[in-house]
Amino acid sequence: MKIRKTPLVDGQAPAHVYIYENRKEEYIVLAIPALEWSFSFSYEEEAEAVAQRLEISLQKQLGHERAVMLADRLLGWAREM
Repeated sequence: MKIRKTPLVDGQAPAHVYIYENRKEEYIVLAIPALEWSFSFSYEEEAEAVAQRLEISLQKQLGHERAVMLADRLLGWAREM
C-alpha cells in the first residue's frame, strides 16, 4: 500500500490518499478518508473508462475542475504501482 498526500481544497491541509494494489486478484483500490470516498478498478478495465468513472465519482464530492485534476493525479499514482 502506498500513502500519498494531496490538497483537496485551496488553503486546506493535504489529505491522505491510500493506494492499495492486489496483484493476485488484479485490482487497485484508491481511498481518501477525509472525503469518505473510495474507488476500485481492475487491471482489465480500459484506461479511458476508468478515468471517466473516477472523474464522475469524484465530482460527487468535489467540483468538476478539482475532480478532473485529482483523477489525473490518482491515476498517475496508481500506474506507479
